[in-house]
Amino acid sequence: MSTFEIIGGQPLKGELTPQGAKNEALQILCATLLTDEKVTIHNIPNILDVNKLIELLSDLGVQVSQESKNSYTFKAENVDLEYLNSPEFVKKGSSLRGSIMIIGPLLARFGKGYIPRPGGDKIGRRRLDTHFIGFQKLGAEFNFNQGENFYRVEAKKLKGTYMLLDEASVTGTANIIMAAVLAEGTTTIYNAACEPYIQQLCRMLILMGAKITGVGSNLLEIEGVEKLGGCEHKILPDMIEIGSFIGLAAMTKSEITIKDVAYKELGMIPDAFKRLGIKMELRGDDIFIPKQENYEIETFIDGSILTVADAPWPGLTPDLLSVFLVVATQAKGSVLIHQKMFESRLFFTDKLIDMGAQIILCDPHRATVIGLNQENQLRPTTMVSPDIRAGVALLIAALSAEGKSIIHNIDQIDRGYENIDLRLNAIGANIKRIVN
Repeated sequence: MSTFEIIGGQPLKGELTPQGAKNEALQILCATLLTDEKVTIHNIPNILDVNKLIELLSDLGVQVSQESKNSYTFKAENVDLEYLNSPEFVKKGSSLRGSIMIIGPLLARFGKGYIPRPGGDKIGRRRLDTHFIGFQKLGAEFNFNQGENFYRVEAKKLKGTYMLLDEASVTGTANIIMAAVLAEGTTTIYNAACEPYIQQLCRMLILMGAKITGVGSNLLEIEGVEKLGGCEHKILPDMIEIGSFIGLAAMTKSEITIKDVAYKELGMIPDAFKRLGIKMELRGDDIFIPKQENYEIETFIDGSILTVADAPWPGLTPDLLSVFLVVATQAKGSVLIHQKMFESRLFFTDKLIDMGAQIILCDPHRATVIGLNQENQLRPTTMVSPDIRAGVALLIAALSAEGKSIIHNIDQIDRGYENIDLRLNAIGANIKRIVN
């Protein structure tokens, strides 16, 4: 378990370029299984979860070639389905949440898809019902061996149908789309997730020959085709990392420029930070955050306390609520953070309270933050990162606290952020990685 040693309390200054979007990358990589032709993907983030999935694809028989630092080609010409029954697959597949999305492509192309119950962040229940109900509606037979924690879906031929998803699951929608593109007939998906990651997946599949309409909405219509071909695709910059950098600039009173952010794909993220009082300027496709000594949280029109809550796109992504909570601790004013989707994501607040933050954890989903208005800086402390997003929020808190903080279990952070210590050190941070 590796550790970060952080000397905080110093403002940062410089430029940061966001990595490719992790959540998009996991979907796009799985989609390479849909064709036996070459697929080239650019802007792949060099992070633990993505690298694990690339390794898993290689083990499955996909020819993987790294063309440059963040560009790879994939050719799934000789997929070894027997590997799905191996102990090695059980071990690797269960350690990676994103591995669930290989099922849709495998089912569509080969008529079978197996996966051990996947792991991932300990942020609460993350049920998979939407995935498998969708496959069943397409005509697949589903089997779950509870003793082995192993899922199996099989179908001689998938057939298009109408379905209304019980939840707008991003990975569930992606999985069903990838299964439906090779199904016989037309599939209509209502209450589909419509995040930029899903839009990007659809655009890539269309380049490969899929017929999809309604991209960007929650009503997708997919006309199945017999075969898909190769393509070239570029992954968007990671909106979660961009939001993390905005929060970092505010908390550390820093002047930071975030480069090439694909601003139109950020949804309400910039405006949500502005409601916390954070100033920013759009310069071309860069976001410039000036140094601010103070920032003040808005209230609602009637004067009541602002609520920042997550919601399916185009609502605010749940992956950034940890950062919003940390940033609010040094704002002027109060805010209610409402994490609707996951019931364990706010449990890292005890670490912030130890640092001097004024937070009332109302229940597993809600926390009220009383801002300190930069008058009482957070204190340095020793912490353990519970998951990817809370880990980065704690890193931001440590960088704002004057003195030495320790964060253990930073492998969690590495799962989602590429060389975050080196990139922040390049603009003035003091982060030392200790490998145990």
